Amino acid sequence: MSTTAPPRTGHQGVAAPEESDRAKAENSLGRRLVAPALILMLLVTAFPMLRALYLSVFSYSLTAPDDREFVGASNYVTALTDPLFWSTTANTVLIMVVTVAVELVIGFAFAMVMHRVIFARGVIRTSILIPYGIITVVSGFAWQFAFSNTNGFINSWLPFVGADFNWFAEYPSSMAAIMVSEIWKTTPFMSLLLLAGLAQVSEDMLEAAKVDGATWWQRLFKVILPNMRAAIMVAVLFRALDAYRIFDNIFVMTAGANGTESISFLTYRQVIEQFQLGIGSALSVLLFLSVILVAAIIVKLFRVDLAAARQES
Repeated sequence: MSTTAPPRTGHQGVAAPEESDRAKAENSLGRRLVAPALILMLLVTAFPMLRALYLSVFSYSLTAPDDREFVGASNYVTALTDPLFWSTTANTVLIMVVTVAVELVIGFAFAMVMHRVIFARGVIRTSILIPYGIITVVSGFAWQFAFSNTNGFINSWLPFVGADFNWFAEYPSSMAAIMVSEIWKTTPFMSLLLLAGLAQVSEDMLEAAKVDGATWWQRLFKVILPNMRAAIMVAVLFRALDAYRIFDNIFVMTAGANGTESISFLTYRQVIEQFQLGIGSALSVLLFLSVILVAAIIVKLFRVDLAAARQES
């Protein structure tokens, strides 16, 4: 009797394709290239992460370091039942969704310009990428000055809001100012990632679609965007995770006033301002878990087949 195992089958009895030798070699090379950076990151981040997890189960304040008391999951229950935690989470999600959506549209337009431009390509690409090279704190101070109702220029550009309009007096306008500063600073990063994706779109496919009579919008939605799915997922994933951890702009522009706190800023206040290491560590652990959840949701929504994106058989 033969003991040879039958080939793997997928739906409707169709044999599932085996991993090609090229894919195996690329996966092996990828693991070897990533291993040193991964090991270094684990060495640098493992202790702080484990330390935060350890401190999160204690009632521990720096003002009374000898009064450490084991409380189990009490810090997590306190955080999850506090309306302040959920309001800061809502702020964080709002900033992430709005900024990433706007950056995706503007970044794609910039990427198209950088990809198609013929003359002065280097100058144009450098000019578009300048904001991303500016330190976030410096950018935050610049936009705080720009939105100032005494000496800023935004009100003069938007006469319908009034020359004396105070952007930092209420929640909606404060959040708008924070989002504008975040979009201006990080859109170049989004455009850079999308530019790499545009380079993978076959010109032959675009020419064939044009010959078949497809309009520019049809080529965009039927050829360009489907072939950039993997690049778009990476761009959205990177920017969403970065935006979800927003801190600098809020710290500089509003210091959390008018209910503009994010989860990162709430954690900062608990640890740095109030010296509550226990609850602060619990918040940092919850932030870490929520970042993983956001990443999983984005990957699930895009459903990108990376092997197909590499055009593997």
